[in-house]
Amino acid sequence: MAHSNSEEMRDIARVNPVIEEMELEQIQEQEEDTKRIPPWTKHMTIRGLIVSLAIGIMYSVIVMKLNLTTGLVPNLNVSAALLAFVFVRTWIKLLHKAGIVSTPFTRQENTIIQTCATACYSIAVGGGFGSYLLGFNRKTYLQAGVDTPGNNPNSTKEPEIGWMTGFLFVSCFVGLLALVPLRKIMVIDYKLTYPSGTATAVLINGFHSSKGNKMAKKQVRGFVKYFSFSFLWAFFQWFFTGGDLCGFVQFPTFGLKAWKNSFYFDFSMTYIGAGMICSHLVNLSLLLGAVLSWGIMWPLISGLKGEWFPKTLPESSMKSLNSYKVFVSIALILGDGLYNFLKVAYFTGKNIQAARTRNNNINTTSDNQNSQSLDDLQRNEIFIRESFPLWLACVGYIIFSIISIIIIPLMFPQLKWYFVVVAYLLAPILSFCNAYGAGLTDMNMAYNYGKVALFVLAALSGKENGVVAGLVGCGLIKSIVSISSDLMHDFKTGHLTLTSPRSMLLSQAIGTAIGCVVAPLSFFLFYKAFDVGNPDREYKAPYAIVYRNMAILGVQGFSALPRHCLQLCYGFFAFAIAANLLRDLSPKKIGKWIPLPMAMAVPFLVGAYFAIDMCVGSLIVFVWQKLNKKKADLMIPAVASGLICGDGLWILPSSILALAKIRPPICMKFLAS
Repeated sequence: MAHSNSEEMRDIARVNPVIEEMELEQIQEQEEDTKRIPPWTKHMTIRGLIVSLAIGIMYSVIVMKLNLTTGLVPNLNVSAALLAFVFVRTWIKLLHKAGIVSTPFTRQENTIIQTCATACYSIAVGGGFGSYLLGFNRKTYLQAGVDTPGNNPNSTKEPEIGWMTGFLFVSCFVGLLALVPLRKIMVIDYKLTYPSGTATAVLINGFHSSKGNKMAKKQVRGFVKYFSFSFLWAFFQWFFTGGDLCGFVQFPTFGLKAWKNSFYFDFSMTYIGAGMICSHLVNLSLLLGAVLSWGIMWPLISGLKGEWFPKTLPESSMKSLNSYKVFVSIALILGDGLYNFLKVAYFTGKNIQAARTRNNNINTTSDNQNSQSLDDLQRNEIFIRESFPLWLACVGYIIFSIISIIIIPLMFPQLKWYFVVVAYLLAPILSFCNAYGAGLTDMNMAYNYGKVALFVLAALSGKENGVVAGLVGCGLIKSIVSISSDLMHDFKTGHLTLTSPRSMLLSQAIGTAIGCVVAPLSFFLFYKAFDVGNPDREYKAPYAIVYRNMAILGVQGFSALPRHCLQLCYGFFAFAIAANLLRDLSPKKIGKWIPLPMAMAVPFLVGAYFAIDMCVGSLIVFVWQKLNKKKADLMIPAVASGLICGDGLWILPSSILALAKIRPPICMKFLAS
């Protein structure tokens, strides 16, 4: 199994010690819970939908900020489950004080809220607003270079709420039905673990046990305290940002020379909180990538101006320094993606073969059934009882596919209808491979499937249509494959919390529909209020230029790259594969220190400042665990969530102030004496 190989990628792993402590009590209470499970129609409530909407909107804004600044978004599923518990318990307490009796808050309702909210903000995470959809706009086209071969002037489409919302609706709902008929095979027959889904379920079960309730109260107090601090700190900082490059976010912590190379601490509670959630290896890999790129490579290559690229070109040109930044990061991303794609495919095939062998052995199967605990049998019975008609899932998939096949070519004439047909024929197979791999390793490889589609469609569609066809095809495949994998994670959570698959699918559908509306609105909050896509400002949207250049590569090949850029790309592509191989083949005590190429690639393009913030978060976790490990493991998810949510919530009033042309009164700036 590949579980040990992917431990560093599981941001959720911080809750494991708390989970272990809760499990004994959960087992004792499980039989009692099974007897009092409400019918599936009662799992979803009006208050649950309102809370889901509130969490979904707040997290959509937060992850949109992360998407448009660095493109790095931590796993927030546990945070969403915690917030659902906080909001509903607060709701019940307020009603109780008013003398109104409220219905009990069950683990099933908690699971439904978490599923609906996660489905909502997942559209903001994976809808392409910071990558393939933004890659269409004219600003990204100009960044890629108007004279770059393959960068056709007709391959632009300015962001609009209408077409973005329509594209999301026709591309996302297909993924909901792609794997529904296989849910029993994935969750019960193959017994896939889906680590994030399992951890979320155990945490929810813990909240709704007597001991877990006491723990949850401590987490709620911690969340509220750090949420308030983070919001007030963001409000305070705003007063000092009355101009370009002003405020605490531009504080030259290590001196002005280091600041010019993006090495400074910008006091962002969002990234400190994200660093507390992410593993130490992810944060250290980010810092290593920052030092290697902005500390060594970019200053050296910049000094070779006139030899490697023309002196007259600005650094932002795709025939200047910016080309090295973009394509070296692409090489790292593709090398890491290709390796993990092949690794997950290998483990998927190996485990499917092992499962078939077990199923063919009647005695072994019988023994497995006999060895199942009563808990497992009860969970399985509930999971199977609430079944979906196979014909309904198939008919739904066909109907949504036909709608998409008609509408997508009307939106984007460059993508021929027969390419969309092929995409939807292959989608269930690709979705199964990705969902199976995610069940084993907790790694969602949807973006890598999308990148393969991008290169293939860009190459097949030619110079005139290749960029648009590649970007749209990437979005279609990525959306289907990602959403079907997320749904399997949710089914695993529902299986362990005794929640009906019917209510899970319905909540996922409602959350997806809300997300298709909320995500474009969140995007335009930033797009209208801030200078999105400007590489010299906060909202760089680094992956927009990356994805557009991937499409141009698919159309044109490597002919347009500046001197020695291709050789550097070969070197970093090989490094990405070698680093992954070394991590997987080395002993665990050595492998856990091998950096992650995917994480290293982010600061190559974005800068070093956020890597420093995240390492501060990692340092806080390290010191806290040394001082009091038990308390740290309990409180870290709550504190990190509070920091992220407080800072994220301030985005709403600050965006409204920016749209109203109300500027901060002070510009705090640091200059050389």
